[in-house]
Amino acid sequence: MDTSLSTIAVVGLGTMGTGIAEVLALAGREVIGIDISEAAALGAVASLEASTARAVGRGRITEQERTDALARFRTSDDLRTAADAELVIEVVPETYEIKQQVFRELDAIVSPTAILATGTNALSVTRLAAESQHPERVLGLHFFNPAPAMKLVEVVSSVLTAPPAVEAVTALARELGKEPVAVGDRPGFVADGLLFGYLNQAAAMYEANYASREDIDAAMKLGCGLPMGPLALLDLIGIDTARTVLEAMYAESHDRLHAPAPVLGQLSSAGLTGRKAGRGFYTYDAPGGQAVVPDALTPAADAVSGAGRDVASVGVAGSGTMASGIAEVFAKAGYDVVLAARSQEKADVAKGRIAKSLERSVTKGRLTAEARDETLARITAAGSLDAFAEVDLAVEAVAEDLEIKQQLFAALDKVCRPGAVLATTTSSLPVVAIARATARPEGVIGMHFFNPAPAMKLVEVVRTVLTADDVHATVRAVCARIRKHPVDCGDRAGFIVNALLFPYLNNAIKMVEEHYASLDDIDAAMRLGGGYPMGPFELLDVVGLDVSLAIEKVLHKEFRDPGLAPAPLLEHLVAAGCLGRKTGRGFREYARR
Repeated sequence: MDTSLSTIAVVGLGTMGTGIAEVLALAGREVIGIDISEAAALGAVASLEASTARAVGRGRITEQERTDALARFRTSDDLRTAADAELVIEVVPETYEIKQQVFRELDAIVSPTAILATGTNALSVTRLAAESQHPERVLGLHFFNPAPAMKLVEVVSSVLTAPPAVEAVTALARELGKEPVAVGDRPGFVADGLLFGYLNQAAAMYEANYASREDIDAAMKLGCGLPMGPLALLDLIGIDTARTVLEAMYAESHDRLHAPAPVLGQLSSAGLTGRKAGRGFYTYDAPGGQAVVPDALTPAADAVSGAGRDVASVGVAGSGTMASGIAEVFAKAGYDVVLAARSQEKADVAKGRIAKSLERSVTKGRLTAEARDETLARITAAGSLDAFAEVDLAVEAVAEDLEIKQQLFAALDKVCRPGAVLATTTSSLPVVAIARATARPEGVIGMHFFNPAPAMKLVEVVRTVLTADDVHATVRAVCARIRKHPVDCGDRAGFIVNALLFPYLNNAIKMVEEHYASLDDIDAAMRLGGGYPMGPFELLDVVGLDVSLAIEKVLHKEFRDPGLAPAPLLEHLVAAGCLGRKTGRGFREYARR
């Protein structure tokens, strides 16, 4: 098994193959780019020239380094030019037939000690290795797009792969400045195995007309800090490619969460495969373009019809972190705010928390001392809901317990004036069940803020089947005034964000249960390969394992999909009192403060 890997052939010079060739050439490897299309080969050379020129312009490499890298890259339309390569990476179209043909031909061309790597992200490495006369030298080397920028490389071993081959390509990945993650052979590996299930659920959510494409994408970007929304990402990946990956995943898992949403097949059959076709979930300025242009589905600027109710004062019920944050948001926006708790002492503590938050903003230069004082002056701390008698909007932010919220709304119904809007900040409970605790269910709506409320821009606006149009319009207008981004969704478990986020987190736990990959590798894969701000286990420990389990149970109860059943490991940790950072131990251990 050759471990020097100084001469490397890349078979297939599409976007991914060209990107891999660039990474290798800049790292000092002799690179042979092979493609049966002369146009693809010419395009690869042009792309490398342009990319390295930009790198010189930005000071990332010198002109001499650029010249040397270009000199190390040559192209060919003949697979036999790979004869001297110590490593061959194939990045040809994602079908067994084409990839198996490449491996069969390479067997007769390359040295018996050369390593053969497939760049597949969906197909079985074991099945591809079986086509080779030397299956022990075949493995997966899954780069992420764009290869020059993305740090993650998944190194995929089959049951036949020899350890020296794995060690050699792992060392190469590190020399390229990448973060290699060792994974076993199953469709999707780690990053795509988690990512594509989430993308599929987003496509199904859109197909069901539950929320608009714009709201689904905005919710996941603003609510989870993701670089792209799921539907925009499907357009970038290619809807046909995503469907192929999901088909492979479903064939292995038989999990309905992996069964491709019908809309993916419909768009693929129509040739609407995303950016490369100029149209997918969105419409683009040209095939291969990046700029989204308006189409028949683009919402009008005044999409919310009807006039809302006047809101000058707001009541916030609760004394926890979320209640304090929401009260701060409204007061900063100029509303008179009544912050009511179960006692005057608790209300004063909550207002004190707001004062500290505002002081930090002053210290950091985000707020003037005058604005701080004006904001605090707009907040009245009260020890009883009776103080809500004249508010125009009442927002509850109490414990996530249906009975507690129903009791609170029954009280609000008696205290608040006729015409006042009542809003719940629940993240998972049925809003209509809360609304029915009042004599004005048409005046009740969901306003799901995200934590920390002063910083997070998203608010999920949840209409029930009973919510009045003017109540919906009122809350949309209020969101605009407090500088939040509202997304509309129906009254079902998880709304948008949690309905997409928690199945993904649950599937990550299942990967660990099956000993498929480690916590650290899964977290690294999603940060580096998916652009997530936190890995799934980091996020679970921050959210709280008990909170996560409760949401998983709600989703499973509502949708009754076996794939949504909470992972046993999550239930065991919660039963053991390992709830995450707040207890000092969850999936990881933390130093006590």
